[in-house]
Amino acid sequence: MSKHTAFWDDLNRDLQDPEFLREYVVESMRISTIDSVVNAIDDAREAAGLSKAELARAIDKEPATIRRLLSSESSNPTLGTLAEVAAALGLRITVEPIPLAERGLITEPLLEGRTADPMKLAEHLDTLRTPRARLPA
Repeated sequence: MSKHTAFWDDLNRDLQDPEFLREYVVESMRISTIDSVVNAIDDAREAAGLSKAELARAIDKEPATIRRLLSSESSNPTLGTLAEVAAALGLRITVEPIPLAERGLITEPLLEGRTADPMKLAEHLDTLRTPRARLPA
């Protein structure tokens, strides 16, 4: 592994705790899912040629709401907000299965509270949680 540091050593140890493991997996998936949906919405907004303010007006929200949603690194929107914004762009939020190759890394640790290779899990989740760069509002 190329990231052998005290952080990764501590994380490897912490992932031995079933409660920590579950929280780490859930939070990592939450971050990556929200980021993916928000990025897709922002891409659709740009493709439609709409400003953030125009999108806000379309759903009767303050422009700051859309700026925070699409520009904040710590955005935690509700599913209702995402669905409303998506609908204004002709999109629908859907649920899709995690690919089989990934499922063992993510689902099994959640269900079993353990993983055979904590570092492989941590590295995989790290790649999922690395959001694409967003431009400032």
